[in-house]
Amino acid sequence: MSGFTAVLSLLAVALLAMAGLYGAAQALRFSSGPLSVQPFHSGLEPTEHAVSRFHVRWYTVTMLFLAFDMEMVFMYPWTLVISTMGPSAVIEMFVFLTVLLSGVVYAWREGALRWT
Repeated sequence: MSGFTAVLSLLAVALLAMAGLYGAAQALRFSSGPLSVQPFHSGLEPTEHAVSRFHVRWYTVTMLFLAFDMEMVFMYPWTLVISTMGPSAVIEMFVFLTVLLSGVVYAWREGALRWT
């Protein structure tokens, strides 16, 4: 089988699977209209509007989460190359962690981690 035929057959299988899922969703749904009179998540009535604004403290928490998430993204490949790169890789990782830690210390000093 040539490469072009393999790609076309894979595309056909993907389209058939997608059509099958849409058909199953159509067959298994309760009603054709939106369920506008029932609560969505846990059965409780919502207390605020769906597009209400979040408090500004969540921005800082999100930034801290993303910083430490990026730390893990860079640390996993670092563990694979540390033996081949030697001490310079260790120094670079500690510099990276120092920059992240200085961001956490700054956020702590500014009171971003207080919840009151």
